Amino acid sequence: MTIDERAQVPTARRIVVKVGSSSISGDNAGQIGPLVDALAEAHGRGSQVILVSSGAIATGIPYLALNGRPTDLATQQAAAAVGQNVLIYRYQDSLDRYEIVAGQVLLTAGDMENPTHRSNAKRAMERLLDLRILPIVNENDTVATHEIRFGDNDRLAALVALLVEADLLVLLSDVDALYTKPPQEPGAERIGHVGWGDDLAGVEIGSTGLSGVGTGGALTKVSAARQAAERGTAVILTATTLVAEALRGETVGTWFAPAPSAEDAADGVSAASAPVGDAEAAQAATL
Repeated sequence: MTIDERAQVPTARRIVVKVGSSSISGDNAGQIGPLVDALAEAHGRGSQVILVSSGAIATGIPYLALNGRPTDLATQQAAAAVGQNVLIYRYQDSLDRYEIVAGQVLLTAGDMENPTHRSNAKRAMERLLDLRILPIVNENDTVATHEIRFGDNDRLAALVALLVEADLLVLLSDVDALYTKPPQEPGAERIGHVGWGDDLAGVEIGSTGLSGVGTGGALTKVSAARQAAERGTAVILTATTLVAEALRGETVGTWFAPAPSAEDAADGVSAASAPVGDAEAAQAATL
């Protein structure tokens, strides 16, 4: 099923939702509850839901008594090992209210490049969904290296959406939509709809996030949205606080219309054709 309009969102068969570190860690850890409420609502009406959640390193930082995000790989891996455990516990504790069970899926960029690993990941997630389990996907930061990382979970979310042939991808952040320029700048205008093939000419897209704990920004989200839309998955880019409205099909955030057919998608230049390990090439191919 291809979702062409927001009104079809409540009938989506399969939905991938991505949330960033800044939205569910630190002072914003309390947003996990409302996020789970929205996911449970979609799950309850029959949709199969996958959550791609950043936040392992950010969640682990306080437990390592660090003052900020570590810059060396070994400490990042240590923070991820601690934080991933706490993060999954927080999600499951909230999901218990709806009697929904979470399944943890940790991936590396190498897994998505390796046909056998990719097939195994797809099979596992398909089976989890068939069993009405809610998969929670994150990059496996404990074993990932700087050279083979996804770079941000927006791109991971797009790849997961393509892997499971999702109808809808929802990219969440601390900004409510895509704007013509960084939203804090004077004259910035909200973009409500990006049609298939729109080139976003004249739009100033920042490359950094607004927080100090995440690695993505507007650039990575637009790149991920393009990547998914080119393969037929509709995309909504909006704020974490608006996830419930987005999953009900209300007019929030920015809607990226999917390619109307596989033939049309093949005519475009797709970021999915870029090597998984080359984040810059993937972004350049889609903007």
